[in-house]
Amino acid sequence: MFDLSISEIAIIAIIAVVVIGPKELPRALATAGKWMAKGRGIMANFRTGLDAMVREAELQEMEKKWASENERIMREHPQLPDESAAEEPKMEPLDGPPVDQSAPSDTTTERPAHPPAGDAKP
Repeated sequence: MFDLSISEIAIIAIIAVVVIGPKELPRALATAGKWMAKGRGIMANFRTGLDAMVREAELQEMEKKWASENERIMREHPQLPDESAAEEPKMEPLDGPPVDQSAPSDTTTERPAHPPAGDAKP
């Protein structure tokens, strides 16, 4: 923000001691610090407000682009899907009693890890 070298800071400190005096210098520096903190707070609020306005403008621009793209797509593909095709296929009831899925099954669908020795071909 401020580009001050060590020599410039020393000159400012010497002038402050001469003008304000060593007795009032701590109070003056505390007051200056409070004012700087307030200034930084105001700048941060200003920056946040600007960022929010920029984001809002970008969002409105994106919404306009999205609406125009949506209109273009709807012009290219004006047909609505057939309502009869949109319905889910109806399930037909199965023959036989319902099966309890929580009960263990007697049959296995897994294949054995090794084929039986008699089935091996030379």
